[in-house]
Amino acid sequence: MKNPRHKIIFEGAELAGKSYLMSQVYEFIEPKYNSGGKIMDGCHWFNCDVGIFGTKFGEVALEKYLDLMEAINDTNIMIEKFHLTEAVYQKLYNNKDFDFSLFEDRLQKIKAKIVLVTYAEDETLVEKRLKDRLDLYPHYDRIAQSPSDYIKQQQLYLELIKQSKLDYIQVDASELPNPSIVEEILKFLQEK
Repeated sequence: MKNPRHKIIFEGAELAGKSYLMSQVYEFIEPKYNSGGKIMDGCHWFNCDVGIFGTKFGEVALEKYLDLMEAINDTNIMIEKFHLTEAVYQKLYNNKDFDFSLFEDRLQKIKAKIVLVTYAEDETLVEKRLKDRLDLYPHYDRIAQSPSDYIKQQQLYLELIKQSKLDYIQVDASELPNPSIVEEILKFLQEK
């Protein structure tokens, strides 16, 4: 079976549902391309935002992860938050514009694609997702924001995606679980 070696970047505001959708896509791609050994090598999943984007080390992290993505050229990779997140966080938290065009040039060469995960700009929905996040991860309270802040984050992603040179799809994850969104992503990846 030919391995298409997907390089998939899931972007979107916090609480959008990226991790959930990634888990569903991963569950399809990883077993399909697994070598059959004792290692889950059909798809590698990197959660890149571990408190580093928006800091002085964000660009360094992008460089290193991109080096890794270029080096791992024989299997699928999914990235949770990447260059658009760095741009969003730099703008919102440091009032700086981040030029991601050089990263996109490199991402284009490895045929990376973006899945932009969005949700309805409904504060009640965001409040519920925030409560769910805090129930699972109480430490998130240290950085929790108001629902309007998450909506503002999303609006910035929607502006920045228009500047992207990469192929992308925008999916509405207001209602989860929703198998049709996963089908839409797989079709975009030409897996269905």
